[in-house]
Amino acid sequence: MSPVGRAPRRPNILMVMSDQHRGDAYGFEGRRVHTPHLDQMARAGTRFSACITPNVACMPARCSVLTGLLPLTHGVHDNGIDLDEGLAQQGFAGSLSRAGYRSHFIGKAHFSSNHSYGDRPTGRCENIPSAPQFGPGWQGPYMGFDRVELMQLGHNYWLPDPAPGGLHYERWYHGDGLGELKNALYSQHVGAPVQGAQTHSSALPVAWHNSTWVGDRTVEMLREQGRRERGGDDTPLCAWVSFADPHHPFDAPVPWSLLHRPDEVDLPPHRQRDLERRPWWHRAALENTPGGTPATRKIRQEYSRIGPQTDEQFRQIVANYYGMISLIDHQLGRLQNTLREEGLLEHTLVVFTSDHGEWLGDHGLVLKGPMFYEGLMRVGLLVQGPGVPAGRVVADPVSTLDLAATFGDYAGTPVASAAHSRSLRPLIEDRPGADRDHALNEWRLGPSRCGVALDLRAVRTRDAKLTLELDSGAGELYDLVNDPYECENRFDDPAYRGLRQALTDRIMARPPDVRASFCEPVGPA
Repeated sequence: MSPVGRAPRRPNILMVMSDQHRGDAYGFEGRRVHTPHLDQMARAGTRFSACITPNVACMPARCSVLTGLLPLTHGVHDNGIDLDEGLAQQGFAGSLSRAGYRSHFIGKAHFSSNHSYGDRPTGRCENIPSAPQFGPGWQGPYMGFDRVELMQLGHNYWLPDPAPGGLHYERWYHGDGLGELKNALYSQHVGAPVQGAQTHSSALPVAWHNSTWVGDRTVEMLREQGRRERGGDDTPLCAWVSFADPHHPFDAPVPWSLLHRPDEVDLPPHRQRDLERRPWWHRAALENTPGGTPATRKIRQEYSRIGPQTDEQFRQIVANYYGMISLIDHQLGRLQNTLREEGLLEHTLVVFTSDHGEWLGDHGLVLKGPMFYEGLMRVGLLVQGPGVPAGRVVADPVSTLDLAATFGDYAGTPVASAAHSRSLRPLIEDRPGADRDHALNEWRLGPSRCGVALDLRAVRTRDAKLTLELDSGAGELYDLVNDPYECENRFDDPAYRGLRQALTDRIMARPPDVRASFCEPVGPA
């Protein structure tokens, strides 16, 4: 019980996010991936089994988590568009900071574009040409967070920038003068040769890997919070900790790359491309020539697309992807241990989720794009902390944009921007009338990404999913109960006409606050 006359203690809030981590790539989901700490978190807390991302690309999804808004309202409807800094200040980090929280971001943010057309500086810290403007002593504020420790990219298609470029991770990586050695080790492949696309068993020692760095910095942040609390400082912490994996390239370092044997991993049951059975934009997105400059077109064709793979290649990709996840799981275990050691665990709300998923062989596809299969749209969402029931599974469809209002609810303060966000606390606590019946996803793509402009809107319920391409009127409808692998498109099936109309009505009932105009992209999508 709180002392007489003293308000109840507000919880610390720790959100841990992975990148491109599909919603079934957890041990507790039945996949053959080693995630003991995530499995324990699911047992100790509540998980949402039908959580989707509001957008299947990094920047729009992350900006929705921060602001509690759908992408066509916060304006970042694809990568390459910087989030408005004034709006970001109204997100959960800025709102909780103004309410007395200490806010901290560690890892990959991606609220602003890393790359810019013509390598022109945008003035944002995450922008590669602008990074030298933010010297070694700079630690924020940024996007509502009081303090930040950032990595610029974290995906080693681009190796860490040496000084004067880079941000906190890159400067640490090169700061001991061994950056070139680390790069050379990263480029070495360990073990048997692999043919899986963008798959590489890296010789970079785990101690230098960015997942370890994120874990190290977070451990230190939690130890600092413990010291403050023991010293009588009751200022609560709100932190977003963001790992850059298991985003491609699939390059887990040894020994994590060797943890899962390719011949023992699970493959999706339907892993053949069947574009003739899909809406027109599936083939267009895979086969059209991307727009943009020659340099960005090359990246889109080499880095953002993977061609058909054999089963052996799929197995190599999945094994390495699982290794990246297991390394993150190991870091989560370190964070849980630190929370316990510092006396923080009982009054800290811990959330684990991802920005979006990964096809990982579904329908013969790898990576991400405008085909909203479950592996890409559904993400894990685990919650643990004070008042959170253990072992509870919520099957209602929800969205990661609901986290903004959820954090505000637990902190006892409204989040100014979060007009589309609904607190998950009533669902966590199983309150009467808390049921949800659908969640929304939207993505407006220009031709620079995959050679075709698209305006996609989607809705997912417990049992079904509808995607509409508004400009052409085409769509796809899947019965997730009878067709969980989304093999039969029921969009034009007369027997599903009523369901199609009901789901269309839900999409069209989206709040009427889509922006009348959008900012021009500063960089490639």
